[in-house]
Amino acid sequence: MHPMQVLHSMSSGNEAPKGVDRDTVKRVWEFSTPYRTKVVGFVALIIAGTVIGLVPSFAFRDIIDVAIANRDTTRLNWLGLLVVLAAVGAAVVSMIERWMSSQIGEGIIYDLRDKLFRHVQAMPLGFFTQTQTGALISRLNNDVIGAQRAFTTFLSTVIGNIINLAITLVAMFAIEWRLTLLSLLILPFFLIPSRRVGNRMADITRESMQLNASMNTTMTERFNVSGAMLVKLFGRPRVEADDFADRAARVRDIGIRSAMLARVFMTAMTLVGALGTAAVYWLGGRMVIDGTISVGDLALLSLLVVRVYLPLTALSNARVDVTSALVSFERVFEILDMVNPIEDAPNAVPLSNVSGRIRFDGVTFTYPSADESTIASLDEGAGRRTPNRGPGKHMSAGITPVLESPSQGAGEEREVLKGIDLDIEPGQLVAIVGPSGAGKSTLLNLVPRLYDIDQGSIEIDGHDVRSVTQDSLRRAIGVVNQDPHMFHDTVGANLRYANPDATDEQLVEATKAARIFQVIDDLPEGFDTVVGERGYRLSGGEKQRLAIARMLLKDPAIVILDEATSHLDTENEHLIQQALETALDGRTSLVIAHRLSTITSADQIIVVDDGVVVERGTHDELRSLGGLYDTLYENLVRSDAPMNS
Repeated sequence: MHPMQVLHSMSSGNEAPKGVDRDTVKRVWEFSTPYRTKVVGFVALIIAGTVIGLVPSFAFRDIIDVAIANRDTTRLNWLGLLVVLAAVGAAVVSMIERWMSSQIGEGIIYDLRDKLFRHVQAMPLGFFTQTQTGALISRLNNDVIGAQRAFTTFLSTVIGNIINLAITLVAMFAIEWRLTLLSLLILPFFLIPSRRVGNRMADITRESMQLNASMNTTMTERFNVSGAMLVKLFGRPRVEADDFADRAARVRDIGIRSAMLARVFMTAMTLVGALGTAAVYWLGGRMVIDGTISVGDLALLSLLVVRVYLPLTALSNARVDVTSALVSFERVFEILDMVNPIEDAPNAVPLSNVSGRIRFDGVTFTYPSADESTIASLDEGAGRRTPNRGPGKHMSAGITPVLESPSQGAGEEREVLKGIDLDIEPGQLVAIVGPSGAGKSTLLNLVPRLYDIDQGSIEIDGHDVRSVTQDSLRRAIGVVNQDPHMFHDTVGANLRYANPDATDEQLVEATKAARIFQVIDDLPEGFDTVVGERGYRLSGGEKQRLAIARMLLKDPAIVILDEATSHLDTENEHLIQQALETALDGRTSLVIAHRLSTITSADQIIVVDDGVVVERGTHDELRSLGGLYDTLYENLVRSDAPMNS
């Protein structure tokens, strides 16, 4: 029997269980394609093990009817030896069977987990800004483990017990067909309840998984340094604890309901099996008295009927387990089915020998809505979002975008960039300025193709960024943003993330150029010092300088700086400006500028307001116009502070 048919046959009418799509079962089976040979071998071992398992029962019949009746000790000895050999053979087969089933089950789960991680990793930035990190982690951990349980249960319990049941029934029919039919009369009492209980368990499992994902999200957001500080500073620990306790209590209550439902079901199945066994004993005893069958036959049938009811009970319970565990596969497939809107074109070519010429031609852009970026079950907080404040800085829980971007409210669409035309020559330093929400960060997000534009084109060295491979495009671009992300790892590991093959000498050279070497050298373990989650052990200025050193190790042709010096004091800013003058020499540089020194030294200044380029030129040219740039510059001079972003 095909494994898919096995699952379907466990529900009446051969229909898929409620809430578990038949396509889900089909896709689970498709994941086993590379392991079909092992599956065949596994089934063969089950058959061999079942046949070997029948040997002691038949030997017991011969002991009663032949050896004892004829007082044949020689035959008794041989039958006893046969039982021992059967036990050894069954043990060996069981070990091999377990090894093979684990090879298949773990292999399939590895494939599933690997495919899921790669798929999520490749999703565009909008997916991560709209997705709850805890819910996503729950899918990759808890749900994949649940899927593993579904498949291993299916292999070891469902297939094994079906084969066991079939072979045992054939043996019973060969001995006495009437008693066999009697034992099967209670079959509906196994199948019907299992279907109803399975559907109920699936619903309970979904609710439990959703609550666990919600708790994962809470822990992810509250247990990082920034979240923990926010909770403490606003005096919310008790409120947070009470809210978490409410959800944990619901999970507890669901667990109790699930456990009691499973226990009641198993108790009922055991009782039904006991009644069937008693009926076989009663009728079989009368048949022995009538001389229809021998005492040995009755003893054999008594042993075999147990081998019928135990698999039936196990299958009924397995259907409940598999049905609820298939929910995990559904939740995993829900993510795998998400279409990645930013993928390499079929004929994409690598971008090589980049000189750094950039051209925007009629570019318009609207941020995708939450419905377009993620799925509802990964964005439970969507209904609790505050209204969108327009383009600005946005931080998704636990995720630091490479370049921070606004979050559109559900169903809200607003054109952020409108008909942008720009020509940037190789090696130019281009400063981008404008009021808060003008679209500056959005403009820079589009160069490394973190989002795809709606209309127009963005070209690098004459190549549309959508026509080149994403890997080669991003290798050519280095980014340092306002709040650079550091992994919870050593200083050296964070630096080598840009260039895994970098030597110690290159690390020293890059950090000296970024004016951060002395700080690192003074740390307790130097480059082997762990920086903490998101680099929290470093100051804002130190993180930015470390990020600049990381960018230098990457050695890109195009550099994007999003407020890269905004956290530095005057002395450090001066040192960094000196380092950047050398580091950016010969590279095309796009800078969201907030410092006088950066703005006035730029080869070209782009002034953006409400998604439109309203002015462009050099510092002196724009000052002479007396327009928006002149106003922003005068405000900057008067406040002696960065322009707002």
